[in-house]
Amino acid sequence: MVRSRRSRNGSRSWWESASDRDLLDLRLRDLGLDWRDTWLADRVEQLHGELEARGLRLRPHVWLSTEWFSPDGIPGIAIPFFLAHERLMRLEKRMMLAVEGSSDRECMKLLRHEAGHAACTAYRLHRRPRWRDTFGPYGKPYPDSYVPRARSRNHVQHLRGWYAQAHPAEDFAETFAVWLAPNSRWRSRYRGWPALQKLEVVDSMMDSIAGRPTKVRSRRHVEPVSRSSMTLREYYEQKHERYGASFPSIFDEDLLVLFSSDPHFRRRPTAASFLRRARPHIRDVVGRWTGEVAYTVDHVIVDMINRCRELELRLTLSESKTFHEASVLVAVHTTRTIHRTPHRIML
Repeated sequence: MVRSRRSRNGSRSWWESASDRDLLDLRLRDLGLDWRDTWLADRVEQLHGELEARGLRLRPHVWLSTEWFSPDGIPGIAIPFFLAHERLMRLEKRMMLAVEGSSDRECMKLLRHEAGHAACTAYRLHRRPRWRDTFGPYGKPYPDSYVPRARSRNHVQHLRGWYAQAHPAEDFAETFAVWLAPNSRWRSRYRGWPALQKLEVVDSMMDSIAGRPTKVRSRRHVEPVSRSSMTLREYYEQKHERYGASFPSIFDEDLLVLFSSDPHFRRRPTAASFLRRARPHIRDVVGRWTGEVAYTVDHVIVDMINRCRELELRLTLSESKTFHEASVLVAVHTTRTIHRTPHRIML
């Protein structure tokens, strides 16, 4: 459950009660946000406590930006601005259908992941031969997208979408997050997995830097919302473009396996009406399976609804079986290419 805090002077901002239309015209820097006045302060304090419990002197600094990231060369963590206020989270939910990191549990998982990047930067761990031998070349170009291998045991499973498979830097950050989490029992959880060796390497590396001061101590803030002249409307226009449908809009072969245009089924519900009714549930289920943002999953479903309408398709199976098969179909098309925001490489 998200808990709000009153600002330090007890005042409220006018935009808290503004309409979505008026709020969208506001510049990010004019929101006047401070994460220290919010529930995020407790989560950051928890992260620092977990690092201290592991003997690490690293304390990543935090600022509000437009998304989650930790820049290369800066041992800090950027948190999406909308998590700093309930009104902004409601807008994010309406615009993107979900709010990444809005629960205590999910927020901590993301913070531990970004702390992995921060630790790598703070101690220059990626320069160690053992790091490269274990995770791969740190300087490998980030892909615009990646095709996950759901059954692979070479990587830990922390964030959804098999994110450890995206890049060596993400593989390390995900492994670090699993190692850092209290009571994660990673030795038993990953027994028999090749990923266990990576966890043991991280455990050894963390032991080697325990109690030592960080080597990189920059407190720089990258792309802070406090200096952004972008409006919320522009922010969501860019976000929609980024996460919008980038998948084939024609699913004929797959749809004709699940549904039918045969007149024999003319008394059955239309596939378009069924998918329209099941859309929110399918979106949630596929989002949990794939880790893809709800907005992207929803675009895949909408494309399928439109094509089912054009082909005049109808159900051939029971609604429960159709729901399962349709969810699998949406998941397949969603995971053909998963898009993720990479760890920021600063030039």
